[in-house]
Amino acid sequence: MEVGKLTVHLRKNVSKGENRKLRAQGLVPGVCYGANLGAPLSIVVNPKELKGSLDPAKGRNTVIEVTVQDGAASAARLTAMLWEYQIDALRRNVTHIDLISIDPNKAIEVEVPVELVGKAIGTVDGGQIHVERHSLPVKCRPADIPVKFQIDISPLAIGDALHVSDLKMPAGVIAAIPETFTLVTCVAPKAEKEAEAAVPAEGALVEGAVPAEGAAPAEGAAAAAAPGGKAPAAGDKGAAPAKGGAPAKEDKKGGKDKK
Repeated sequence: MEVGKLTVHLRKNVSKGENRKLRAQGLVPGVCYGANLGAPLSIVVNPKELKGSLDPAKGRNTVIEVTVQDGAASAARLTAMLWEYQIDALRRNVTHIDLISIDPNKAIEVEVPVELVGKAIGTVDGGQIHVERHSLPVKCRPADIPVKFQIDISPLAIGDALHVSDLKMPAGVIAAIPETFTLVTCVAPKAEKEAEAAVPAEGALVEGAVPAEGAAPAEGAAAAAAPGGKAPAAGDKGAAPAKGGAPAKEDKKGGKDKK
């Protein structure tokens, strides 16, 4: 088990003003809690030392041997992990941390990263890889926490999927979610799906389509085509002539013949 080392100091004053002073000095306020501690401990941490205590590969899953300094003389030691941290949205510096005290001999639940390796055969035919989870929750003792899970997606064809049950778990490690949970899928190309969705059902009208020769317009089509959405009544100006009727003749002066 790879163990980092970190020294933190207890803080008596937990006011917002004191926290601002600590951050101005380049320090970070935090809390350490856990079942074997009783009451949570208010602490102050040097962020550079915290970063140095973390294993580059395991990150937050690093087991840390923490020395809690209370004044110049007294000190306590505990085993902990970095459970949570907050970052300033603009400056991107750490503003608060949470450490959790753990028992090295008892199982805990952690998130382990998932890494895809290989090239799915379905991508040759235009398939797309969709990752459902980028990390997997597992339960195990701190010493057995994997660095990551590697998933070989080479055999995936279009329509195939890999589930939690397809992973080979190391000894002492069990998944904290059902084995039927999907991790990654190879889906059909998006363009083909959109084309299939765009095909109208048999007999359905398509906007802008020209009716077959001799076919009567659909009910309401004439009304939709007319200004205002109403079909022109017989005799209205601009109305189409009745079947078999001839258009009115114009005289030489351009006026209509009077009958």
